[in-house]
Amino acid sequence: MPRVTTETRDHIAHVTLTRPDKRNAVDPEMAEAIVAAGHALMGADVRAVVLSGEGHSFCAGLDVMSFAALARGDPEALIVARTHGTTNLFQEVAMVWHRLPVPVIAALHGAVYGAGFQLALGADIRIAAPDAQLAIMEMKWGLIPDMGGMALLPRLTRSDVIRRLTYTAGPIPAAQAAAWGLVTELAEDPRAAARALAAEIAARSPSAIRAAKRLMAVAESGAGEAEILMAESREQAALVGKPDLMEQISANMAGRAPVFGKKG
Repeated sequence: MPRVTTETRDHIAHVTLTRPDKRNAVDPEMAEAIVAAGHALMGADVRAVVLSGEGHSFCAGLDVMSFAALARGDPEALIVARTHGTTNLFQEVAMVWHRLPVPVIAALHGAVYGAGFQLALGADIRIAAPDAQLAIMEMKWGLIPDMGGMALLPRLTRSDVIRRLTYTAGPIPAAQAAAWGLVTELAEDPRAAARALAAEIAARSPSAIRAAKRLMAVAESGAGEAEILMAESREQAALVGKPDLMEQISANMAGRAPVFGKKG
């Protein structure tokens, strides 16, 4: 069985971790498959992505036994070498979804630990089942979070929360994760909720959605006020008068659903 599957329907890519017998734990093969799935969507004609896991958990973290052999090798070659631009393979597992030009919605259930937690951080939006448990698990194994977590966590929550989760490796319930800004919302069926939200997003102007994601990346980058304001203006100017905007206006006036062209 493949470690990851991608199915595109109605402009939405449904990316699923498919190693349920191991609670979707990430071994080297799965890491490669997750990254490949994200890269394959970079230029695809999709408007949203739903990221989920089969079985009892979204992702229970690293498959520790599979990485034990790798740990006996050269850590510099395994971890420090940049294999994907600014990242190594393990960091790319999360960062590829952060860089995707369309919104990514993660549907979380069961264990969302370590690598799984950091993978979820790469999404724009996280919808969790009430009984989901989230943890920065690396300290349990004498490690630090090193799969993009420290690039993504400070955008979402306070420093003291990050430190508590990192130092203890203790799981927290989804409701606490939501209170701390790590989960967007709770849903009894997070996959169904994620798919419904993706469908709502896919019905909007694809060019405006992509522009909004680019603009938010600038706003979160630490750029100065002048740079952010200019980015707003440039993105808006690029939308005005273009086919997606004109179709959106026509559909609104006619009381019908808009029909957009490719990508936007």
